[in-house]
Amino acid sequence: MLWFDFPGQSRLLTPGQQPSLGSGSGAIVVAQSRDEILVANTGMDTLELIQRIRASSINPATLDALKITVEQLCCDYAHGDARELMSASRDWLSKVTNLLDNRLTLAQHRDILNNAGMLSLLVGCLEYDVGEARSAEATRRMAIELGRESGEPEIVGWGYEMLAWFHLTAGNYRAAISAAKTGATFAPSHSVAVQLYGQQAKAYARMGQPKEVRAALENGRALLDKLAYPERPENHFVVDPDKWDFYAMDTYRIVGEDQLAQRNAEEVIRRSVTPDGVVISPMRSQEAQLTLAVIAARKGDIEAASALGVEALQSGRQSLPSLVMVGSELAHELEAYGPGAGADFRALLREIIARH
Repeated sequence: MLWFDFPGQSRLLTPGQQPSLGSGSGAIVVAQSRDEILVANTGMDTLELIQRIRASSINPATLDALKITVEQLCCDYAHGDARELMSASRDWLSKVTNLLDNRLTLAQHRDILNNAGMLSLLVGCLEYDVGEARSAEATRRMAIELGRESGEPEIVGWGYEMLAWFHLTAGNYRAAISAAKTGATFAPSHSVAVQLYGQQAKAYARMGQPKEVRAALENGRALLDKLAYPERPENHFVVDPDKWDFYAMDTYRIVGEDQLAQRNAEEVIRRSVTPDGVVISPMRSQEAQLTLAVIAARKGDIEAASALGVEALQSGRQSLPSLVMVGSELAHELEAYGPGAGADFRALLREIIARH
């Protein structure tokens, strides 16, 4: 499958939109409801799955349905309401961990631990997005323990990727690099290692070390090229070429490679919106808009920079720490033009920082 779309085409369908039979479009449905996906793959809906879990009917079909449900929750991260998704994920995490009290085979125990680990990662990310940093750290630690207990190195790797992200957005760049390197030792050939290289590149860029930035980007790209294209690229815990372009965009902006940053930002925005205008990756789109705003500010176009910045900050689904980090970089660029430059953007950013 080509990893890019031709002009006017998209492999992504919006909620309720169905591919035409015989169209040959190769479209991938990414926004179906969890129940629709569950029924299509297992023949049971959420209610039946919950009833089976409560009845301790732990058979292969039940575990398959549970895995599908957890995966879909992870796919909903990009566009779902953060607090609603966090509540649903916490409910499922409670149900899944309760299963560990039952009599299980070794394989069943491992599968349940894996699902609990993935849910913990998801809940931790959502908690951090909405500003619950302490809860996010506790949940992250639980995910790592579940990953270690189940023998799943990728879950452990993602736990350290989250730690790198926490440190990066807090301005602790050396700690972010250390966490990323630790995570890579647990899962050196998994998808998460690509993102760990991306976090290193982001931190090195902010430390003013271009040589290390290039090395991290090259290592991440080389590993990504060796991996198979994911079946569900919209899953938050996989890395595909689109996500890698998003990471590279951030580093290009920081090191002053404005042409490369602009090219990647425009591509990120294009891929974040369906042909019908539905935003399917709002958080990526926000950071891409802020990148374009930074570039506009560097060119002296204060009005465009402020307008793009305000638009990005007003979007619905947000990761507050990431938004504050990149928004503050735009505010710094605007400061060079005097205290009144980008006043609307600065005021809105102060409101978000106060909430954060």
